[in-house]
Amino acid sequence: MMQITLCPTCGSDTIRRVKRDWTGQWEGRTYTVPKLEFYECPACGEKVYEREAMRSIEARSPAFAKTHTGK
Repeated sequence: MMQITLCPTCGSDTIRRVKRDWTGQWEGRTYTVPKLEFYECPACGEKVYEREAMRSIEARSPAFAKTHTGK
């Protein structure tokens, strides 16, 4: 698990690990990842995601959904 103490965008030391439902959009479709853990900076809004968080986002995203062509 990574430990971030300074925001990579603004340098603020107020960046914190949060755990909450995360919502994204892809091609007009909205999807939610429940209880996602990531870092968020209250000073500038920057979000930093660890590998596991990105895997959770990809697992829920319609962009990564497997399509069946019937072939």
